Amino acid sequence: MLRQHASMGLQDKFACVQVTDVGKVREHNEDAIGTNLEAGLLVLADGMGGYNAGEVASGIAVKTVLELVTQGCATEERNAIEPETGMMRQSIVLRDAIARANKIIHQTARSQPQCEGMGTTLVACLFYDNRVSIAHVGDSRLYRLRQNRLEQLTMDHSLLQELVDRGFYSREEAQRSTNRNYVTRALGVEPAVQVELNEMDAQPEDVYLLCSDGLCDMVDDEDIHLTISTFNASLDVVGQQLVQLANEHGGRDNVSVMLAQVNDSFAAKKGLLARLTGLFGS
Repeated sequence: MLRQHASMGLQDKFACVQVTDVGKVREHNEDAIGTNLEAGLLVLADGMGGYNAGEVASGIAVKTVLELVTQGCATEERNAIEPETGMMRQSIVLRDAIARANKIIHQTARSQPQCEGMGTTLVACLFYDNRVSIAHVGDSRLYRLRQNRLEQLTMDHSLLQELVDRGFYSREEAQRSTNRNYVTRALGVEPAVQVELNEMDAQPEDVYLLCSDGLCDMVDDEDIHLTISTFNASLDVVGQQLVQLANEHGGRDNVSVMLAQVNDSFAAKKGLLARLTGLFGS
């Protein structure tokens, strides 16, 4: 098990913990995780493909998104809104970085025989100006715990979720289904991909959980909720406990979790204050 306990970032507004584990069945870990806390960015990818190709795809995805979002947000005008979507420019930077990662993975799969057929799911969140931009492709998920209510903020891009949407399964029946892993959308499979993008407000004491399906396939939402609520005094313990639960329930896949807790308001600096901050670097 690899554990990384990140220090406070984004001017001490967040705490973040990352845990990734190979599980009890797989021989190697095809999940990839990464953060840039100063930029308020968390990224998780769950690779798929033969041999080691899955971990190549997930690694490319996380590295590309981290680099491009970090670069893009540093040059974006504060509080700028994208006219076509009505979203913050930071959200569009995140979406475009994921689209670029898709192209790189697809091109690599076509040019490298050992990588043929590889792909990856991805979920990412970007905190900025008391809001969170949420982007995902596939069935890696993002949950939020607010006022002791756990809510899944992403909707799986999977065949099973489509059957739920069409009324063939209830949500409870879907959680018990053994045929849960056929995704209908992934990075690298096609030359272009549709990235699902949303913005929401973020509040102090919110806890955000990003996870690969190695967690949510093994542990139901009630147990995830109970674990976060019980051990919320220590994000590090929450992360360890969630991975331990997944492995105790069979650990049939790699399992990765990322937890971020909002400790304080993080409104973007505006006007003269922003210019002074940029001038003096404080």
